[in-house]
Amino acid sequence: MKERLWKNVWVVLYVVLMGVLAIATFLEHAYGTTFVQTHIYHACWFCGLWGALAFGLVRACGKCRLWKRLPVLWWHGSLLVILGGAMLTYLTGEKGYVHLVQGQEVKSFIRTSDQQTRMLPFSLSLDSFRVVYYPGTEAPSDYKSYVSYKVNGKWKEEVISMNHILSVEGYRFYQSSYEPDLSGSWLSVNYDPWGIAVTYAGYLCLAFSSLWLLGSRKETFFRLLRHPLWRKTGLVWLGICAFQLIAQARPVSVLARQDAEKLKMRQVIYHDRVAPFHTLARDFVIKLSGKPSYHGLTPEQVVASWLLYPEEWQHEPMFRVKSERLRQELGLKSEYAALVDLFDGKTYRLERLLQRLQDEVRNTHEKGWLENRQAKKLEKEVLELDEKAGMVLMLQKGTFIRPLPEDGSVTPLSPLRIRAEIFYHAVPFTKILFMANLSLGLLALGWWIYSCVMQEGDKARNWRSRWRWIWVWAVWMACLFHWTSYLLRWYIGGRIPLGNGHETMLFLAGFLLLCTCIWQRRFSFLLPAGLLLSGFTLLVAYLSEMNPQITPLMPVLLSPWLSLHVSLIMVSYALFALMCLCSILALGIRRHTWQRQRLTLFCRVLLYPAVLCLGIGIFIGAVWANVSWGSYWAWDPKEVWALITFMLYGMAFHVQSIPRFRNPYFFHWFLIVSFSAILMTYFGVNYVLGGMHSYAG
Repeated sequence: MKERLWKNVWVVLYVVLMGVLAIATFLEHAYGTTFVQTHIYHACWFCGLWGALAFGLVRACGKCRLWKRLPVLWWHGSLLVILGGAMLTYLTGEKGYVHLVQGQEVKSFIRTSDQQTRMLPFSLSLDSFRVVYYPGTEAPSDYKSYVSYKVNGKWKEEVISMNHILSVEGYRFYQSSYEPDLSGSWLSVNYDPWGIAVTYAGYLCLAFSSLWLLGSRKETFFRLLRHPLWRKTGLVWLGICAFQLIAQARPVSVLARQDAEKLKMRQVIYHDRVAPFHTLARDFVIKLSGKPSYHGLTPEQVVASWLLYPEEWQHEPMFRVKSERLRQELGLKSEYAALVDLFDGKTYRLERLLQRLQDEVRNTHEKGWLENRQAKKLEKEVLELDEKAGMVLMLQKGTFIRPLPEDGSVTPLSPLRIRAEIFYHAVPFTKILFMANLSLGLLALGWWIYSCVMQEGDKARNWRSRWRWIWVWAVWMACLFHWTSYLLRWYIGGRIPLGNGHETMLFLAGFLLLCTCIWQRRFSFLLPAGLLLSGFTLLVAYLSEMNPQITPLMPVLLSPWLSLHVSLIMVSYALFALMCLCSILALGIRRHTWQRQRLTLFCRVLLYPAVLCLGIGIFIGAVWANVSWGSYWAWDPKEVWALITFMLYGMAFHVQSIPRFRNPYFFHWFLIVSFSAILMTYFGVNYVLGGMHSYAG
């Protein structure tokens, strides 16, 4: 009885901690980072809560005699080592900043916690500072401080930049900011003599024990792989859906198509990189009209015609206005507006409307949340329309199109790379795939459900065998088609496509299709599950268009840690998504015991690599953060929600201490509800809470 009480208390503390972490992210959004740092993350009661959980974990390891299960003991022990390293950082570490000015020697830094001056055991001075730009653009690729430091009477020179730190006698300096005139540089300072080493040791132990858990013949994962239900096989589907855009030319002067085609491969500076003129023109037309072409005209024809015939094109209703209220404000009779509709003589109507809306937002702030939200929404729509008008005005002034400089300072792209980018835009890979995957996924789901209820017999088996190869072939074609487009984007951009939300969604969809191809022989339900999930993922990427342009990475993302960190996280998200959909299927076929058991087994097996990939991905991100920002854990909302997700799914392993997880129905409901934490981590943080990781949006 006493032992059961201890266990219940520990579980309650565990759940309470997850709740506190979740609430803290919303409090930070409402009251600011300083508030939650002072009252929650750096508070004694918060540290005490972690300490109580650590004590309970040590006690549980002893009671369960985990020394007989060394991989499990190592895994839990690594978590304790990581917590111990975090506590050492909290107790012995110091954080601060130092301002370097050229020609001045600095021997101290300002501690962040109390703004007190702390002495350094050496001298530091700034020789020069420079911003490195992508060739021919104004987009920074790196920030570099050329510094000198004096140790034991000798001066040494070093370069501090993004993802490249300076470490001297335990003090670590990171590039933080700089003076606008480049005369000075701000460096973050981190002194953590014990915590980093202990925490990194915990990370290594976690990675080692994770692989040990997956490979040990005595552990649960290996026993699940040897389950008799794996010997059964399955099948299912796919195909491709055609689409066509039909348009008619309008009676307005345009550049001849053959003349416009000559502009397609011209190279320009666009989005801070070298790109073909076709990419600039295509984005211009999409931004204005919402489609990659305009009434049968090519993007090159549209842009060139705006330049050649501005008097005619300013009357062309090309600006898409989605908001009905905004159309009413402007007196528009259709969904599209012309440039002249935005002017009243020489008065710019949007400027006057925007000023009125900003006053309305201030006035409705105290009236009610709904009125304020509606005013803000309309204000955002006015700004979007203003951006479209600004692009046209920039085009007419000659500032929108930037040709390559003639001095040879920018290396032009090869003709092959130009043709590859034009081909990438010509084939709507994402649109084709999301339409095909969703359509065929629904058909496959119906086929799988029908095959479950179909009576066993020679006729049924022949029917399944006849269709099996058609579905498998279609899934492989979809996977090949998707990864061809992904690798093509990689080749065009010159980097792995994981730098923004749009690209991570593409990677997630590709991994889901790859998993479907690999495991479809054992599990027929994976075919509809993989197709539907990849289809919905691609639909989100297509509709939201988070950041579809192929742009250079911001300096902090120019790190070898990027692909490893993001890949592991997205792999875990894909596995969690598969588990969620399989759980939905399992709850929907309660009468078919054999199929439900296979779904349960599949989810329990996937739980291991999903949680382990998430955990390793989180801690690789922590190492990257330490290299880039000077701290391996900053309680950023994205970090906190990733930790919540890791802790939440980790509960499902403890079927002995939490018997409810032995119940298949409870287990599947848990997986469905827990997936909301994934959605919050990926979408909620980017679009609601913000933080350092919101650049991915």
